[in-house]
Amino acid sequence: MEVEKVNIAAKLDSFNEHWSPKIVGALNNQLVKVAKFKGDFIMHHHENEDELFYVIDGQLFIELEDKTLSLNSSEFVIIPRGVKHKPYAPEEVSILLFEPASTLNTGNLNNDLTQEKLDSI
Repeated sequence: MEVEKVNIAAKLDSFNEHWSPKIVGALNNQLVKVAKFKGDFIMHHHENEDELFYVIDGQLFIELEDKTLSLNSSEFVIIPRGVKHKPYAPEEVSILLFEPASTLNTGNLNNDLTQEKLDSI
């Protein structure tokens, strides 16, 4: 197995789609993903997986049932399994996600935002 470094900025520069995570690494049945978010997503939850959202650049809001979190560059939050959450970003934000390989981006819901097969870049 070859060991290579990953340039996150270059990976983010390689695509423009919003709400379409891209796989940039894998370890221990976990995936490292990058994504660009802009606008609203949907309220959802994950039955069996925790999710880590790390803001690379911009500002991300995550609406929970009882409050809204505001994350800026270099901040992250872990959303525990079962917790309803709705990410949104008025302006484009670049995100790193760390989550189990089984995690579906729309969690318990399946709709036009669901990404069942992610691209590796």
